[in-house]
Amino acid sequence: MAENIRFEELRPSLWPAVERLFGPNGACGGCWCMWWRAESRKIWNEIKGDGAKKAFKNLIKNGKAHGILAFAGDEPVGWCSLGPRRDFPSLESVRAYKRDDIGDVWSITCFFIHRKWRGKGLSRALLRAAVEVMQKRGVNTVEAYPSITTKEGRRLDAFLAYTGTIKIFEEIGFKSVQSTNPLKPLMRLQMRSFLENHNSKYSMLTLNTMIEHERENPLADSRAYNVILHSC
Repeated sequence: MAENIRFEELRPSLWPAVERLFGPNGACGGCWCMWWRAESRKIWNEIKGDGAKKAFKNLIKNGKAHGILAFAGDEPVGWCSLGPRRDFPSLESVRAYKRDDIGDVWSITCFFIHRKWRGKGLSRALLRAAVEVMQKRGVNTVEAYPSITTKEGRRLDAFLAYTGTIKIFEEIGFKSVQSTNPLKPLMRLQMRSFLENHNSKYSMLTLNTMIEHERENPLADSRAYNVILHSC
């Protein structure tokens, strides 16, 4: 059965929806989408939980956090974090992700899907919505840090695949640009090349979703549109 999903770009007034979606665990282990934003693991260990929640709320309220929320009706069901790579200093602590050319790069760092909505293609749809938002913002290069199988080749548990799987990134044209650690590939999408290879800005949304082009009263600092989501 198809489900109507609405995507909205994060804005301060959506904090209650973030809080409701993440729940008492802050999505996972008290993260509150602050794992990659902490400047060191020491700082992370000091703030995780209530401190991380307060920090993320402040970023949202001050318009300093970017992301996409997915809604089924009025209920938040999914999240994708994005933003300039400089907003995620912990990436620099991972040897496999170190780069010299990060000046204008934006990153997609994580997904969180409500447990009742996992396995329905929602991460894939969130990714496409995120790429559209970044295209509208004039971003040239998008970076991702997807999860792959374990060393033994087993599928990762959902909580370990929070950065997204390689497959959903490959589907829309992300390419591996660095693989110093085979378990931690770094992928990039060049927006100009991506747009040249797509006939319309919505052609990326053809695998598991169908866009309905009506906007739902978007506010000046946000975007909203409907998607019909089909189970895989």
